[in-house]
Amino acid sequence: MMENGKKPFRNYKRPPVRAAEELHAPEREESYLEGRNAVNEALKAGRTLNKVFVAAGDTDMGLKRLAAQARDVGAVVVEVDRRKLDSMSVTGAHQGIMALAAVKDYCTVRDILDYAGEKGEPPLIVICDEVSDGHNLGAIIRTAECVGAHGVIIPKRRSASLTAVVSKTSAGAVEYMRVARVPNLTAAIKELQDAGVWIYGTAAEADKSLYETDLRGPMALVIGSEGEGMRKLVAESCDFTLSIPMKGHISSLNASASAAIVLYEAVRQRERQ
Repeated sequence: MMENGKKPFRNYKRPPVRAAEELHAPEREESYLEGRNAVNEALKAGRTLNKVFVAAGDTDMGLKRLAAQARDVGAVVVEVDRRKLDSMSVTGAHQGIMALAAVKDYCTVRDILDYAGEKGEPPLIVICDEVSDGHNLGAIIRTAECVGAHGVIIPKRRSASLTAVVSKTSAGAVEYMRVARVPNLTAAIKELQDAGVWIYGTAAEADKSLYETDLRGPMALVIGSEGEGMRKLVAESCDFTLSIPMKGHISSLNASASAAIVLYEAVRQRERQ
């Protein structure tokens, strides 16, 4: 039994589909992948690469190997002047290689829940409430993948999406992480709650600290925007709020650091069950 008499999650069963619960269809957008990690992980994950741009004259064997692997899976490999790569790059750290990928599909919230059910695990999900910095979103996805989270949920508007910056910062983790992009976060939260998932938000004024909160059950962690934190309606939708203890002079952490701290505490608690 969890807090407030809540029952722990057991094997998740897909709830009946109702019209109000239907989520949008997956979406597609074109994106450049930048850097060796991003291209390497895309190849390993079997992602379709339409064209790969490699710095002309670069004799690095690792770069040549990536180009050969791309050719083997049917990608067109083009050597271009490094200055051309510089002008194409969004991150400024292309490492001599960029790829034009068939865009990763967004999934639905239900896909994330089904994945947790298939693994027989209580859902562990991250909800990003208007996290607009691509570096923060990429870092959150990277941490989520490392801890074995089942998915990340982002809003359609006023949020970073799966861009080159996000892919680069995630060090390829975006290839393995299910990401749902929803038109309404509070509606997505309601769907999670209907499926038995408890919603936890981070807030400095929370009654309980992270280390006093039971995180062993099915949970979704809401991470607020870099400047404003959680929006009012999203905060009101949370079942619990928790605070991260602060001992120094600075009173806040950035979004990705907050996510990492809470996710690893959840993992610690679950491994001790």
